[in-house]
Amino acid sequence: MSPAPRLTTEPLDLERDLGLLHRWVTHPRSVYWGMQDASVADVAGEYARIAEDPHHHALLGRADGEPQFLLERYDPRHHPELAELPELEPGDVGMHLLVAPTDSPVPGFTSAVMRTAVASILADAPRVVVEPDVRNDKIAALNAAAGFRVLRHVQLSDKVAALSVCDRADFATSRLGRATQGGAA
Repeated sequence: MSPAPRLTTEPLDLERDLGLLHRWVTHPRSVYWGMQDASVADVAGEYARIAEDPHHHALLGRADGEPQFLLERYDPRHHPELAELPELEPGDVGMHLLVAPTDSPVPGFTSAVMRTAVASILADAPRVVVEPDVRNDKIAALNAAAGFRVLRHVQLSDKVAALSVCDRADFATSRLGRATQGGAA
């Protein structure tokens, strides 16, 4: 069995990463990212806006040095559509995660990326908040494996979202969290 890849994140460098990012977010498998018809200029504009926002950060994720995922961390209390939700708590960190589409998926890789992303956020935040499209069954299963609990469905401008949270206890007792502690994934 090959060793697990070393997963790292770094700030997204829009000049360097724009072409890659555009390919990822417009790929047919990234339909729930909501940028299927985005031009390179559209993607550049969106990620330039994120880069200027002190409450939203885009990170390029690497596996053994190769770009493989996009992680966005944001403060949901500064998100225009989430800010007024009563379920939000001080210190919550929002997360968007996109694993690069591939024709050669590696079993367990997406789970490893999710595990790393959630663990990194929970290292300095009490809770992670996500708001995936309710039609996205694959992310619903992955979120459940990481310990996310669906609080309710919320109508956003572009989707009905499953507002979900995961705190340290949820993650520690989840399938992915137990794997972080040396258990089986």
